[in-house]
Amino acid sequence: MKKVILTCGLIAGTIVSAFMLFSMNFLHDKMDSNSGMIVGYASMLLSFSLIFVGVKNFRDKYNQGRIKFGQALMIGLGISLIASTMYVIAWGIDFHFFMPDFMDKFCAAQIKSLQAKGVTGAELQSQIDEMNGYKEMYKNPVSFALLTYMEILPVGLIVSLICALILKRQGTRDESWREPQVRADY
Repeated sequence: MKKVILTCGLIAGTIVSAFMLFSMNFLHDKMDSNSGMIVGYASMLLSFSLIFVGVKNFRDKYNQGRIKFGQALMIGLGISLIASTMYVIAWGIDFHFFMPDFMDKFCAAQIKSLQAKGVTGAELQSQIDEMNGYKEMYKNPVSFALLTYMEILPVGLIVSLICALILKRQGTRDESWREPQVRADY
C-alpha cells in the first residue's frame, strides 16, 4: 500500500506542481484571476485522478479485488497529502525566490476588479483590509503553508471520498471450506 501511495502521490505532486509553476510564471500576466483559478483547479483534478488509479491498482493487484471504504480513503488521503505537500513546497520556492511581489500585484488586481464592479466606500475598504491581512499572513511561513494547503487539500479530500465510494468492494467471505453443492438437474 505504501508503494502505491508514494508512487501515485509523487506523480500527482509533479503534475500539479508543474501546472502551477507553468501557469504562475508564464500565463499569469495573460490570464485574469477567474481563468487562472479554472486552470489551477483543473490541474488539481487532473493530478488527483491518480487517486482513482492508485486505489484501483491496490484493490485489483494487491488486495484480491477487494477494498474497504476506509482503506480506499486512507490511500486517497495519502496520495493527496504527498501531492499537496509537493505543491506547497513548489509554490513556496516560486513565491519566495521568483515572485516575491505576487501578493502586491494580486491585491492590486483584485482592488481594480472591485472598483470596476462599482464597489466603493466601506465595502471596498473592508475588502482592502482583508487583502492586507492575507499579505501579512503570507509573510509568516506557517501561515503561508496553511493557506496554500487550504487551496489544494480540500480538493484531494473530496476526490478521495468519491474514489473510495466508487471503488469500495467488499469481498464475499471465504467459503471454500464448505463442500461443493451438487446440483441434480435430471
